[in-house]
Amino acid sequence: MSPLEILRFALRGLAANKLRSFLTTLGILIGVAAVILLVAFGEGASQSIQQSIQRLGANTLTVSASFAGGGGGFGGGGGVRQSGPRTQARQLTLEDARALADPEQAPSVKSVSPVVTANSSAAVHEGASHTISQLVGTYPSYFEATNKPVETGTYFVNDDVLAARKVMVIGKTVAEALFGAVSPVGRQVSVSGVPFTVVGVLKESGSSGMQDADDVAVVPLPAVQQSLTGFGPLGSIIVQATGAETADSAQAEVTAILDQRHGITPTGTADYRILNQAALQETVSSTIGVFTTLLGAVAAISLLVGGIGITNIMLVTVTERTREIGIRKAIGAPRGAILGQFLVESTVLSLVGGLSGLAVAFAGTRFTIAGIEPVLVPSSIVLALGVSVGIGLFFGSYPANRAAKLRPIQALRHE
Repeated sequence: MSPLEILRFALRGLAANKLRSFLTTLGILIGVAAVILLVAFGEGASQSIQQSIQRLGANTLTVSASFAGGGGGFGGGGGVRQSGPRTQARQLTLEDARALADPEQAPSVKSVSPVVTANSSAAVHEGASHTISQLVGTYPSYFEATNKPVETGTYFVNDDVLAARKVMVIGKTVAEALFGAVSPVGRQVSVSGVPFTVVGVLKESGSSGMQDADDVAVVPLPAVQQSLTGFGPLGSIIVQATGAETADSAQAEVTAILDQRHGITPTGTADYRILNQAALQETVSSTIGVFTTLLGAVAAISLLVGGIGITNIMLVTVTERTREIGIRKAIGAPRGAILGQFLVESTVLSLVGGLSGLAVAFAGTRFTIAGIEPVLVPSSIVLALGVSVGIGLFFGSYPANRAAKLRPIQALRHE
């Protein structure tokens, strides 16, 4: 009996019970779609988080106060020490930032940007108003360190900082809310009653989950301190290393300088935290990878359930077609033909279910959920389809063997 004839008999058998075949295929479809979609959402979440981290650059360190009352700004994790008594906790100051910029004490440091932040600042321009989520006061080096290029206009410069000029570089969201389609460069914006001149618009960064990275305005540090925040402590200090490979060296140098300035003893607990972007990215990637694997494993359970469904349906099919099997064997059908027919039937069910699941998963990845855009992972597609076909062969082998082992006389006597 040729393979083509075996396939023809198998398809005829499946077509005889269309509803049963459809329901069996549905179980595989759900399993394959679940595996591919969950892995895609996990990969999408991973890339979204990594892009958010990369906005600060792989060679960037963020230093922030680690105790209550440390001021606003860019918070961070990664405590330097976690044991021992804390004595005379101090906040971050402009003098700390200047010490970190000393090339003799910190040769691995390229630039240092002190930062103060005024959150939820009301901005007005000719009747249009917008609450800026984050108004940052800093130095010009901040733009390069945090990977914030200007799309139109220009940055402010060191002379603007020294003169405490009220100039501003705004994000896309702020520009659209206050100016619409009009170019904002050279126009004035009133922030909490203080006039600032827009000198540039940042290139669009995009949103990260619920946070809009473009709802930001950056101004010279003294201008913010004089007009909005006062001359208090810094919220954070952005330190840019000379390269990604020197980030760890820069962190060690920053730690040594701040320990000395803040009087931190070897057994004491630091009153600041240093967030290393490169280390954070590696940790997040590893964690998300484990999470995605767990999601895929959970979804794979539905594939197993679908396989059990195939076994059940094929056993029912063998029982219903016992007399047919007996007649075919009585007229000379070999054992291999009977075995092959039922294996082909179970494999076709799995393959059709797998391909249908792939189509459903592909359609599902066109939607964004909770700000996460799914990213199809080719390996998950190959694995899911391969497993679905394997399930058809594995779970269909027992019913197929049972059918092939039937003795013709017993099969013909079956009612």
